[in-house]
This record gives sequence, C-alpha cells and structure tokens, in this order.
Amino acid sequence: MPGMPPPAADERQTLLEFLAFQQNAFFAVAHGLTDEQARATPSVSTLSVGGLVKHAAGVQKGWADRAAHAPAAPPPDPRPMEEQMAEYADQYVMREDETLAGLLEALKAQNAETLRVFAEQDLDAAVPVPHGVPWFPQDIDNWSVRWVAMHLIEELSRHAGHADIIRESIDRATMYELMAAEEQWPETDWIKRWRPAGQA
Repeated sequence: MPGMPPPAADERQTLLEFLAFQQNAFFAVAHGLTDEQARATPSVSTLSVGGLVKHAAGVQKGWADRAAHAPAAPPPDPRPMEEQMAEYADQYVMREDETLAGLLEALKAQNAETLRVFAEQDLDAAVPVPHGVPWFPQDIDNWSVRWVAMHLIEELSRHAGHADIIRESIDRATMYELMAAEEQWPETDWIKRWRPAGQA
C-alpha cells in the first residue's frame, strides 16, 4: 500500500482506510525479522515486535467483538478473572512456542474480521461501557461504533510507533525502507528497500 491512506468518499470509508493503514504497519515493521529478533526486547521496554504484533490482534478482537454485538454487550467471559488477566498479560509476549509467521497470520485474519465489522455495523449503534473496570469511564453508559473505530486507530497507531522504535533498536531499520521492502515499491534516489545487513 502507499505511504499514507488514500482519499475516501465518505466517513465510513475514511475510517476503514485509516484503520487498514495502521493494521498494515505491523507487517512492515516485522519485515525480514527472525523469530529470535521478533522476541528481542532491545529497548528499556519489555515490549518486543512479536509481542506487539500479537497484542495488535488481541486488542482488535476485544473491541471488534464489542462493536459487532452493539447495541448489546458481548457474552460475559465465564473464566475466573485470574485466568483472563493471565491471558491479557500473555498477549504482550511472544513465547518460545510461537513463530512470527504464525502471529502475523493471526493478525491478518483478525484485521480482515475487524474491517468486516466496521464495514457492516451502524456507526451510531451504542456500544455499552462495562462499568466496574477502573480504566473505563464511569460517567457514561455507551460509546458508539464510530468511537470504537477511532479508538482502535489510536490504539494501533500508538503500538505501531512502539514497534518502530524497537525495530530501529534491533537493526536500525526505519519505516519507509521497511514499507518499501514489504510492498515492493520502486526504488528511487531517496527511498531504498530494506535489505539484511551485508546485502547490496
């Protein structure tokens, strides 16, 4: 895809294009990494590129489920809170039994499902706010599907930025050269495709 979202004819298409652009950032930032590099935590953060790819899929699933069930709430998770929180913590970690290819495949599938939900749902539909969760607002009862789409754009862009810094810390690769390699852009005097060290 190009280096920025394309023009769009209406609000829904604008939301979908900007959401897709942020989704695709994770494929560029992971381009060319080995599993070991994807697990690496080379900055002061405990985050890794692989962990962020995994979280990008998980966070989309949670919010897309809320939007898909609007105006009702999704079915409650019957598992103990300890089990739910352990799963959430695991969402940020690329385990030894996971591969970058597998995590990217899961992200690709979730990206498609997320876009489907926001392409079909009424943007004005009410999405219930779960009260009792300390980081959610206590003074409102509903978001809209539109708000959820915007929140996901914000969430993914924030984590794509985290991933950019981690990737640059691994091998000094930066966004545009990675996008050029991932998308096979024609090379110019000022944009070259990323290549592994030692390759001309």
